[in-house]
Amino acid sequence: MYKKTLLAAAAIGLASTAQAAAPSLEEMWELVQKQQAEIAQLKSQLSETEQRVAQTEEKTEATFAAVEEVSAGPVAKLAEWAEKTTIGGYGEVHYNNLTSDNSDNSKDEFDLHRFVLFFGHQFNDDLRFFSELEVEHNVAGEGKNGEVEIEQAYIEYDYAQHHRAKAGVFLMPVGIINETHEPDTFYGVERNNVEKDILPATWWEAGAMFSGELAQGLSYDAGVHSGLYITPMDGKYKIRDGRQKASEAKGDDLAYTGRLKYTGVPGLELAATVQYQSDLWQGETFGGEDEADATFWEAHAIYNSGPFGIRALYAHWDIDDAIEAVQAGADEQEGFYIEPSYRLSPKLGLFARYSEWDNQAGNSSDTEKEQYDIGVNYWLAENVVLKADYMRQEVEVGDELRGFNLGVGWSF
Repeated sequence: MYKKTLLAAAAIGLASTAQAAAPSLEEMWELVQKQQAEIAQLKSQLSETEQRVAQTEEKTEATFAAVEEVSAGPVAKLAEWAEKTTIGGYGEVHYNNLTSDNSDNSKDEFDLHRFVLFFGHQFNDDLRFFSELEVEHNVAGEGKNGEVEIEQAYIEYDYAQHHRAKAGVFLMPVGIINETHEPDTFYGVERNNVEKDILPATWWEAGAMFSGELAQGLSYDAGVHSGLYITPMDGKYKIRDGRQKASEAKGDDLAYTGRLKYTGVPGLELAATVQYQSDLWQGETFGGEDEADATFWEAHAIYNSGPFGIRALYAHWDIDDAIEAVQAGADEQEGFYIEPSYRLSPKLGLFARYSEWDNQAGNSSDTEKEQYDIGVNYWLAENVVLKADYMRQEVEVGDELRGFNLGVGWSF
């Protein structure tokens, strides 16, 4: 009984203690409200953080977009420029080992004969620019062998379908190699003497030229431009001496050139050029004569059939008799050549050439030169060629030159 009384008393004491320790309802409500306030504060802080993160992301995206826009401008312009602008060129290095019996023309030398760069730009579908910068004989300047020349710099405009016009400095539409003379496009280390001394290649003038197609395979060129200037007071009479190269060229008298070319048969090219200039002396007087007019005409044929090819050209100048006061027979200057070739393989080709030219053909004296060439081209690639040839040049009194030439040429 006593034990039961003690246990009851202990239970009552514990209940009183628990009742005293347990929080009241009011305290529990305050605690809940406090926790809810803390949760609300945390939510508010989280919302502010999310807003800051979103703002940061927006600023980052805007920064990247701005950087892209800034960098894309020059890149886009560069890409557009690269798409419309072309760069190319060609060059050739020669070794000549030649002996002369009659003059001091013997040579045994190496020469970076030409190094050329092309630059072109397409302004739109109808308007374009083209230029050609050349360094000859490697080193140019006073007392040096070389020259720096701008052979072409012109604007060309397609003013109608199949018809175009150009203005500036351009190559004359004459001969075979004057307009196309990259070393991988012709046989022989050196360019042939007929086109060099009679045409005279490479020949360029300043002016305007119209070109186009008259019918399928039939094209034309017609232009007015600066002319040749032969200075008889200096004893000059050869056509090649008259090239002004558009360098402060005298324009007292202009020249007029026209060409017709037919390519309507596969592998065949037929062309004829005529030029007239009323005064080679460009307004100067010599020997009591105020003018020395000149008429030029040239015709050539090219034919390729399989591995076989042949080229033939004839050129003639008819000049006023007044020039004979400088050099007898210079009123007629003419030449021709014929060149058969054969491709033994896509890489290897053989050629032979016979040439004859005379810068005093109006004279009854035997003043013409003859030259025989035979040689080989080996194309390492389509636009890279190795060349070797043997040549013999004859004049009335014997061999003017004989020997061999070696060369390497490229274009791109």
